[in-house]
Order: sequence, then structure tokens, then C-alpha cells
Amino acid sequence: MYLLKNALVYAPEKIGVKDLLIVGGNIAAVAENLTVSLPDLEIIDAKGLILTPGLIDQHIHVTGGGGEGGPVSRVPEIQLSKLVVCGTTTIVGIAGTDSITRPISALLAKVRALTAEGISGWMYTSNYALPPSLLSNSIRDDLFLVPEVLGVKIAHGDHRSSFPTIDEMLRILSDIRVGGMISGKVGVLHIHMGDLPGSFEVFTEIIKRGIPAKHFRPTHCERNERLFRESLAFVNQYDGIIDITSGGDSFTGSAAEAVKIALKEAKAENITMSTDGGGSMPRFNAAGDVVGLTTCSPSGNLKALQALVKDGMPLETVLPTITKNPAHHLGLTGKGRIEAGMDADLCVFTEDMNLRHVMAKGKFLMRNKEIIVKGVFEE
Repeated sequence: MYLLKNALVYAPEKIGVKDLLIVGGNIAAVAENLTVSLPDLEIIDAKGLILTPGLIDQHIHVTGGGGEGGPVSRVPEIQLSKLVVCGTTTIVGIAGTDSITRPISALLAKVRALTAEGISGWMYTSNYALPPSLLSNSIRDDLFLVPEVLGVKIAHGDHRSSFPTIDEMLRILSDIRVGGMISGKVGVLHIHMGDLPGSFEVFTEIIKRGIPAKHFRPTHCERNERLFRESLAFVNQYDGIIDITSGGDSFTGSAAEAVKIALKEAKAENITMSTDGGGSMPRFNAAGDVVGLTTCSPSGNLKALQALVKDGMPLETVLPTITKNPAHHLGLTGKGRIEAGMDADLCVFTEDMNLRHVMAKGKFLMRNKEIIVKGVFEE
């Protein structure tokens, strides 16, 4: 049990200097000048520090991405400490191009391992290809039978995708929608957006046929200016939800700049950010051959947050993109906010936004910048 005193709290909205009582993995109380007498209670003075919800990374290759350059180009799995050090307390794991050596069952195993090690994990079933790579016999069964599964991932507008037709996407979305209803989940189609044009025309046609926009989750929306502008229009015209990749390349020069534009020009509560951590960024020549590879860092969300705040954007404006917004739109109960009854997933920053402490489910994973909980196979 912990009592954090005198912290400047962003919940993610700024609510002022408060005390937090943490009991049994949850936030028991948030108030001014709490006086508590409990056995084994540790009181921590957080005066001069900033307290936020733990960060949510809703698109991360925890089993490693890559493979476009052969087996040697497979990115290693992400270890727990690599997430903790950048304040990530909740992940949604995804698969990438390689559906051969990175089966979906391995993704589920890794998500469960990270959850057992200390953070909270969910996932999307399938990867780039059609028919979907599933854990069971159907999308509906995956959503109902596997608690961690939030929806399905596919690729669209990418030369590595299966180029799904409107009818194929309609069938997938119908299964996602019904499976979500039966399982009590939102049910989402998480869509890797490539460089090729025409994707949003497909989405809007499907919406006109009766599938609500809330089930579409396009990501990598800052990849090029055309795609970015279509993404903002999708938000403003259809109340769509879009995701910006903090760990990759952006036509604006940085993900932080793309987020800044999106928050100003579109409905802010429908903007999210994720790292693509562990994913590879292959470079292809005109012949379609891989000529280079780099890897996205799981620290992208933290770095973008710090850059935007340093640039003068209010913390309470940026913070929802990696806390409240993804938690709300994905139906992650207990996540993304600081209030009584929520999970005690917390980040503690210095006034200049250096990360000092990280807590997940009421347990410190990093304290005074030292990782104190590591993965099973970490030294």
C-alpha cells in the first residue's frame, strides 16, 4: 500500500495537487490532504513531481517484427524493462508481415507473459494477410473465447497486403461487430495503412453500407501528406478514430509535429498515438527489393510527449492520446485515467518531464529511474 502525497496530478486533465492512496493494485482515493493510518503503508512525498496515468501503447510488436529481409532480419522480442523505462504500463500486441515464423499463438503467449511479469496486455488477432490468421475457427470465436483479443489486424494500401475487396472487408467487419457484441467488447479492425491511395474511399463506402466508423482503426496515418489529410477528414466527417505512429517516419519530419496538427485540426478525443515498437521499417527500391532496415523504438510515445510539452503544448492536451483516448476507444476497463477505482498504473515525472517512477497494478516497476522489476529472462 502506498500514499503518494502532494503530486501535481494530470488525470489526464490537470486536477491540481492531490494525494493518492494505492491499495491492492487500485487507486483507492484521490483527494487533497489525505490522512490515512494503515499497517504497512508507505508514504511517499511527491511534492514538485507530476503524476500521470501509465502510458498505453496500442500498436507494438512485442514478439518482434521484420522478416522482410529473410530470417536474419527478424526483430527480437521486446523485454519488459524496455517498456517500463519509457512508462508503458499497457500494451496491445500486434503481428506484422511475417505470419510464418511469428504465429498468432506466439503473440498471445508473449502478451500473457508480459501481463504475468507486471504490466497489462491485450492483442489483435491476425496480421497483414487474408484470410485472417486466427487462434480458433473464426473471428467471432477469437473475440469471445480469448479475453486478450480486441479485434483483427489487416494491412491495406500496402504492397505486402492481400488487397482485400470491399465485400471481404465487410465480412470481416461484420464478424468483428457481432463478435464484439457477444463478447462485450468494442470489436475493432486495426488497419496498417500503406502508401497506396484509395483506402479511405473503401472505408467510407463500407460505413455508408451500415458498419459504424468506431470499428475502423487506421494506423500509420502520418505516413504521407495525402494519407494524413484523408485521415483528418475521416475524423471530422465520420467521427472516425485514427492512430499516429510515434516511433516511425512522418511526412512532417516528426510524429510530434503530426500529432500537434491533428489535435488542432480534428476532434482531439479521436486521436491516438502508438510506437510500432519492435516493428521493422524496411526500405524498398524501385524493383521491390529490400535495401535497408531500421527498427521502431518502444520509447516513441514518451519521446513525442516530451517533445510536444517542451515545444509548449499543454500536457493535458497531449496526454490523452496515449492514456484516456486509447483506453476509452478500446474498452480497456480501469486504464487511462487517475481516479478512485481505476488500476494503479502511474508515471511520475520531474517538472522538466524526465520520467522518475513507474507503477503498474499498484507495484513499482521503476523507482528513482532504476528498473526494479525485470522480465523472467532479463539479467
